[in-house]
Amino acid sequence: MSDEPVTDHNLGWTLGVLLRAYQSTVVTVIGDLPHGPRGYQTLAAVVSGRHPTQLSLASFLGIDRTVLTYLVDDLVEAGLVERRLNPSDRRQRRIVATGKGVSVYEDLERRVGDAEDRLLGALSADEREAFMSMLRRVACDASDIEPARDPCEVAEEMLAD
Repeated sequence: MSDEPVTDHNLGWTLGVLLRAYQSTVVTVIGDLPHGPRGYQTLAAVVSGRHPTQLSLASFLGIDRTVLTYLVDDLVEAGLVERRLNPSDRRQRRIVATGKGVSVYEDLERRVGDAEDRLLGALSADEREAFMSMLRRVACDASDIEPARDPCEVAEEMLAD
């Protein structure tokens, strides 16, 4: 039997602790944004403009299309995004950030970044950059493994345990 604590090589425990810490830290700075961290990630994706349709947005975020409809409805009601006709396909609606949505996102991006810096405070700037790069690579690869699963649901399940 090893003298190492069980947590030393336990990815699940480590990710769970980090996820809970992230959740509690980020929820605090996001405030009353509709749908909290999920709303923030959606607003970020809309502001980027890389996923203009609801279908591509749902696929990118790993959120069921019907769930995304309610989420976008709430962001529309808050004046952060709007649905516009797609000029190249009138059957589709493009999800576009409003001026208010861009402004709110920019403020949240700064506050979330500050919160993430505090959360990763045990790492130097170079270590943070390397950590985030590796984490992104693993996350992108994992999304190819199980694309039908909503990452937010997985996170909520982990937080509930």
